[in-house]
Amino acid sequence: MLTLTSLLLRPTRHQLHHRHVIKHLSTTAGPAATNPSPPLTVPLSHPIYLIWSSNTSLGKTLVSAGLAASSLLSRHRRRSFLYLKPIQTGYPADSDSHFVFSKLTSLVRRSPHLSLLASNHVLKASASAASSISAPQAPKNFDKGMRDLDWCEERRVVGDNSETGPISELLCKTMYAWGDPVSPHLAAEREGGAVEDSALLKMLQRCLQIGVGKEKADSFCVVETAGGVASPGPSGSLQCDLYRPFRLPAILVGDGRLGGISGTISAYESLKIRGYDVVAVVFEDHGLVNEVPLASYFRNSVPVLVLPPIPQDLSDDLMEWYDDAHNVFDSLMEIMLSAYTERTKRLHDMPRRAVDVFWWPFTQHTFVSEGDVTVIDSRCGENFSVFKAQNDDVITQQFDACASWWTQGPDATLQTELARDMGYATARFGHVMFPENVYEPALECAELLLEGVGKGWASRTYFSDNGSTAIEIALKMAFRKFSYDHGILLDHLKENTAERYPELVVLALKGSYHGDTLGAMEAQAPSSYTGFLQQPWYNGRGFFLDPPMVFLSNNMWNLSLPEGLHSRSLNLKNMTFGSRDDIFVKSRDKSDLAGIYSTYISEQLSKFPESKGYIGALIIEPVIQGAGGMHMVDPLFQRVLVNECRKKNIPTIFDEVFTGFWRLGTESAAELLSCFPDIACFGKLMTGGTVPLAATLATNAVFDSFIGDSKLKALLHGHSYSAHAIGCTAAAKSIRWFKDSQRNPNITSKGSLLSELWDDKLVYQISSHPAIQRVVVLGTLCALELRVEGCNAGYGSRYASSLLKKLREDGVYMRPLGHVIYLMCGPCTSPKVCNEALTKVYRRLEELSQSQNN
Repeated sequence: MLTLTSLLLRPTRHQLHHRHVIKHLSTTAGPAATNPSPPLTVPLSHPIYLIWSSNTSLGKTLVSAGLAASSLLSRHRRRSFLYLKPIQTGYPADSDSHFVFSKLTSLVRRSPHLSLLASNHVLKASASAASSISAPQAPKNFDKGMRDLDWCEERRVVGDNSETGPISELLCKTMYAWGDPVSPHLAAEREGGAVEDSALLKMLQRCLQIGVGKEKADSFCVVETAGGVASPGPSGSLQCDLYRPFRLPAILVGDGRLGGISGTISAYESLKIRGYDVVAVVFEDHGLVNEVPLASYFRNSVPVLVLPPIPQDLSDDLMEWYDDAHNVFDSLMEIMLSAYTERTKRLHDMPRRAVDVFWWPFTQHTFVSEGDVTVIDSRCGENFSVFKAQNDDVITQQFDACASWWTQGPDATLQTELARDMGYATARFGHVMFPENVYEPALECAELLLEGVGKGWASRTYFSDNGSTAIEIALKMAFRKFSYDHGILLDHLKENTAERYPELVVLALKGSYHGDTLGAMEAQAPSSYTGFLQQPWYNGRGFFLDPPMVFLSNNMWNLSLPEGLHSRSLNLKNMTFGSRDDIFVKSRDKSDLAGIYSTYISEQLSKFPESKGYIGALIIEPVIQGAGGMHMVDPLFQRVLVNECRKKNIPTIFDEVFTGFWRLGTESAAELLSCFPDIACFGKLMTGGTVPLAATLATNAVFDSFIGDSKLKALLHGHSYSAHAIGCTAAAKSIRWFKDSQRNPNITSKGSLLSELWDDKLVYQISSHPAIQRVVVLGTLCALELRVEGCNAGYGSRYASSLLKKLREDGVYMRPLGHVIYLMCGPCTSPKVCNEALTKVYRRLEELSQSQNN
């Protein structure tokens, strides 16, 4: 293809060149990539805007051309302007990129002092659209499918001072073209030219790259959508969803006609609820003064600009109209440039401002400089959009591999659904008081919890605001139930009584973690979280057992016993497992190991001195201990422990704040243990990770222990925002979505399990890596303990810092638990995404080993 600079050979005023070449007759689909895809990246070195409209045929392309003229021909003069049309139907009769190309070259010819290099490209077209190109090289008969084209028309306009004056460049590109003048999804279907969203976004990313250095900074780009805001793209996805991963700032072309106020507001709200920033609204004047009610609706937060009426007589090719409209386009350009400058300044300033005002949790600020702060511009599905200010400012995607502290589950589709439903709940309810009241979101959520994670055992739902407080509530429930069952429930109606009540403590496991509030911390064994530095009031009101652990190492699932069980006579076959599934089989209940566990637990409980009080509750994290280091407790041990407590009439609490809602591959981790609790706590993933909400579920027997003839016997615990409608709405949507095989492709045919998300071969390969001590993989979790010694071990270790910094450069955001690193996806995350992230981890582990060996 000719370069634009090669056209400036003679000082003629106007030249036109066309290239019509079909490079490939094969379809664009190729073999699947074996390497992980690089993250989507958007440059911020120059302004880039999406041009939307509230409906089709409202003048998006006229606005694009006007912005190009303002950028290249007016006082805003920039060196280059890039116009992108990702989706074009009705081609070649309709070609918006050709319109911008021809309109600008016509406008510049009226300014003798200006020089312009202009080109218009069509990159890919359906077979039928390609066959309609009039060129000798183009065959007339094609099979269906998309074709790679090398089609270009080029013009140069040389001004009077072309020897010394600046030369502007206009680059117009149509990315995908179809011949049928219908909605893109229909055109793609009819012409056999399907294009996946991911392919379109990757193509768009490549097209957004403009030059280098000063040339890049002196550019301006618009991306014009097709049809209206919610018009489908070629795959059927709505375009407002299709382009959401880039979250480019938006210009909305509204409707100045009768009915246009409603359509414009609807389009604006469709963009807003998806997280787009609408910088301005512009529309053609139809004499109805639509700008007044629109400005009132926007409360002057979004500028509304009005273009002059488009003449019916187009004999002058709109030249006079553009003359009349140039002040509006110049104003619009000023708004866009100002918004771009303000945005980039905010992004640059945020790390400095953050380190001055934030007190981050679980963070030693000594180790955090401005350069260490991750600036998150937005989130789309499983990915952060992160601002990076390096050689060039960019927004790049990072896979949220810690699920934002284990809360996240939605893909991009569910995220949008949640935003819409939560907006509805906000508009309908705001917040309403919960005690003795009922409203649909709370009732629906409570019933779904009992029919789902509480199925088969729970009958009551108690709402709170986060996991730690859910635990506090559970402890109150359990202790009341224990006191009720064991005849030690005294008359609490007596006031100012000096009588001493019995001390109640918990039975729990070492390495457990149940939250940060004071009561929840008392229910866990001494750890880095409970020491005097963190919790001077901590007493550890419990009896803490050391549990056996299961892990993958050197291609084998192994059982590790605590010191108290080492002396027991165990067959070696009981210490290893042929597969992870063998760990969970119920037939293990009949094994010798089950008997050994039972004896060990009984012996330990007998050692608890009565002088310390009563063991009033058992509390465990079923299967996986999260914050304690992502350890897998032998499910047989926990099952035996629950049974032993049942014999002693000790209520059982399952802390499922982390493990619930498919985090471990089942809706409730109780399914993995094959036993039920009396009380269970849920949070985090319950709302899809959108807003805080927690629930404590209980049996009828627990509930009945609070029934009496006095309010003082009720459960006197609550929060101002208990069962808030927004959270309950989000929870109901998420609970249904995660278990629906039509919406979540990871749900197996039986509907009770997630399919395997992590590549088994790669997981076993990592388990044998010299840098890895152990691996735990289950459901959405893949945890790796790095092989370390001495001060590099433990929660305070910074050993993993350099490794995780490199992984963030690879587009994988991870946060360690000391020398334990982990990947965590959502229930809807595709195995492909999981394994791309895991592959990046493996490659960095290889680099780590090589550097240690050198």
